[in-house]
Amino acid sequence: MRRACLALALAAALTALGACGTRLPDSAFTGQQHPSPAPSGSATTGSSATPTPTTGNTASDVGVTPTTITIGQIASVTNPFDPQSFVGPTLGLQAFVRYTNAHGGVHGRQLVLRTCDDQGSSIENNVCAHTLIQKDHVFALVSNAAIDYAGASFVNAQNVPDVGAQPIDNAYNTYRNLFDIYGESYPRNGQPGLHGQLFGGTEVYRYFKVKFPQVPLKAGVVEYNQSDSERFGNSIAQGLRLEGYTVVVKVVNFALPDYNSIAIAFKHAGVQYVYDALDNGGNQRLCNALDDNDVTLTAKVLTTQAWNQSVNADYASSPKCRNELWVTGNTRNYEDTKYHQVALFRQQMSADGDDGSKQLSEWALEGWAGGLWFADAANSCGADLTRSCLEKFMTRSQPYDGDGLLTPRKFSVDTVEPKTVRDCINVARWVSSKDSWVTQVPNMDTNCFRVPNFSYPAN
Repeated sequence: MRRACLALALAAALTALGACGTRLPDSAFTGQQHPSPAPSGSATTGSSATPTPTTGNTASDVGVTPTTITIGQIASVTNPFDPQSFVGPTLGLQAFVRYTNAHGGVHGRQLVLRTCDDQGSSIENNVCAHTLIQKDHVFALVSNAAIDYAGASFVNAQNVPDVGAQPIDNAYNTYRNLFDIYGESYPRNGQPGLHGQLFGGTEVYRYFKVKFPQVPLKAGVVEYNQSDSERFGNSIAQGLRLEGYTVVVKVVNFALPDYNSIAIAFKHAGVQYVYDALDNGGNQRLCNALDDNDVTLTAKVLTTQAWNQSVNADYASSPKCRNELWVTGNTRNYEDTKYHQVALFRQQMSADGDDGSKQLSEWALEGWAGGLWFADAANSCGADLTRSCLEKFMTRSQPYDGDGLLTPRKFSVDTVEPKTVRDCINVARWVSSKDSWVTQVPNMDTNCFRVPNFSYPAN
């Protein structure tokens, strides 16, 4: 079963596990045909998009006219927890919309984007959902990134497709009209996961075990004294133990944090790898404590949420820990412009003036990817674009890879969870001298592992 990325909304902090991996059979990785990428500057919106005339376009559904498609996005751009991370999907989607409109639109229709900042509030999230659907009459939601998706049940009840979002809470493994950026195979019948359980693989922990065979399998996990953070941290520890690691779990009192005692405990235990269920601020304070106590690690493994360009500044006071930072995910590194879609993303972000250290991030690239997935799905419907047609594309049996931007993923419904899964991941390491995340694997599509698949409670 394709499980959601281990992503949980914390009451006082946020975290999202960066390496979700793919939940597909081995056959999905062999003999797969992809359309040739269109050259930069051609009229395209992605892997299946081609220049198309407007002749024959109809006002075929809510938010669709012969010349426009109105889409919406809900993101917690301003919030009391992490004001930097959640702007990424908005910037990436805005860049995609500008690029697409300048290169022919989607089947000749221009995209009209309506955004709503829910401020990290469940109440405002509901307001955003109702406003976009009932007032702005959006055809679909695209690349959402909401801390608490309280409006999800309303979106689903209105049969509004929600495409390419960051799955921060359990909404995307609960409702059938919601399609996150990773793909799912939970029933999505109104209950999260499968029989109240979510599932995860051990691909990240296997990667480091294989990458550094001489390094002792000793790992530390840091979590807040908050139920969601503890549940996520415990799932990390569970996966590490399945791979044979000795695990030291430490809990941070969010109100009165003591990172120094954690660093000292890790040093005495000989910990080589550190994982966490913390927000970015917590990670920075943890790194400060690790440096202050002269703790040397093989890897401090961050989540995709922290895969951004501001690392040199964010970790300026902990240079040793900074050079031990690694990230994992299943999207191309936003630094790797040799890939067509990454190059287009960087080109448009630069044109928009959004290529600085506070704007460039993996979540911004995934905001672009969500837009691409939507555009390819809409293009498949031709002149008569409807929500039902769009959802047929989203639930098709053929895996989607966004013109090579994503590891293959799809939406299906399984009722039995396999004991093992084959997962493929991308891996990057921060190199301060290059002010850059440097990809550590030749190709994420072949950096794959057959690993244990384990369960943990959805709530």
